[in-house]
Amino acid sequence: MSLFRKVALAVAALAVLVLTGCSEQAYNMREGVTEISKEVYSLHMIVIWVCVVIGVLTFGVMFYSMFAHRKSKNPNPAKFSHSTTVEIIWTVIPFIILIALAVPAVKLLIKMEDSSNPDMTVMVKGWQWKWEYKYIDGDNDPSNDVSFFSNLDDASRQQALNAGKYFSGTKIEDENYLLEVDNPLVIPAGQKVRFLVTAEDVIHSFWVPDFSVKKDAIPGFINEVWTKVDEPGIYRGVCAELCGKDHGFMPIVVKVLEQAEYDAWLAEQVEAAKSGPDLNERTMAQLMTEGEAAYNKYCAACHMPNGQGNGPFPSLIGTEVVTGEGSVDKHIDIVLNGVPGTAMQAFGAQLTEAEIAAIITYERNAWGNDTGDKVQPQDIYDIKNGGGE
Repeated sequence: MSLFRKVALAVAALAVLVLTGCSEQAYNMREGVTEISKEVYSLHMIVIWVCVVIGVLTFGVMFYSMFAHRKSKNPNPAKFSHSTTVEIIWTVIPFIILIALAVPAVKLLIKMEDSSNPDMTVMVKGWQWKWEYKYIDGDNDPSNDVSFFSNLDDASRQQALNAGKYFSGTKIEDENYLLEVDNPLVIPAGQKVRFLVTAEDVIHSFWVPDFSVKKDAIPGFINEVWTKVDEPGIYRGVCAELCGKDHGFMPIVVKVLEQAEYDAWLAEQVEAAKSGPDLNERTMAQLMTEGEAAYNKYCAACHMPNGQGNGPFPSLIGTEVVTGEGSVDKHIDIVLNGVPGTAMQAFGAQLTEAEIAAIITYERNAWGNDTGDKVQPQDIYDIKNGGGE
């Protein structure tokens, strides 16, 4: 066997070993569960193998040339300056390879972007740092009333806090750590679902690897992407655009249900939307209990669990807004509408009246503030709807 063949076989064997390792999900693109994702994976593997062949040939010739014509062999160098034939060959062959790969790639891209004629539509809006889902299906469809926010779930949030504001080298065994939410996006199996993707504040990116769905969420713009999942199950993704300090804590969970299960779930959501907000009056004890839970879920990442503040986020202990005389209205306004020009968001559209009332009551009576002020859900509802002015 010639030296050239030995070198070529060695390089090929190494490439095969590497690609065998790449078959594991940790080292390669995942195949996914949709038709599009499988086509993307297939094209990806074709390109990989084309690159392997090119690499074997290129490095094989290079290694052979370095070995066979090394200085110790006293080679007699060729006298030509160029070869027109060789230059044509190494120009034409790459051109043919690129065209051969571009044709299926363009066809697949066109197919991926064709969100026409969907069976259902979901508006996906990114917020710092959560997702909002709104079901949009026809002018008079009752499912139009179904919308909700999806946050990192309490268990993952608590694990993160216990690990030391969010990481301190602590090893956490949960394979879905920081990939669980309180309210997953639910879609039916076998239906073409169009996502209208946008954002409220900064640029986010809606990415679900198993669907080969990735689309930037840009404030003021609506981007479209679609999927059709035939296999019921739970699929996870993340925000793939650096969007702020808690970028790593706004996962995506999509629950794909059989049509009958989805219809039952949707009917429950429509019925819940019809019932209206929970405006029942609470006792101080109830408001403090609910407020602590809601504060730790929505506010503690910025203002700290002990209320002492963090960087640009002010302390809530003994401050004028929280404990000042007659400051309840201002406190409510800040939580509802945010503070322009600062990192304080407007939570009026994000939280329920009950959650906002409980959070404000908790902040005004926790950590030694003890103002005795009590805000009820009805108070928040009246202000949001103009009745409190």
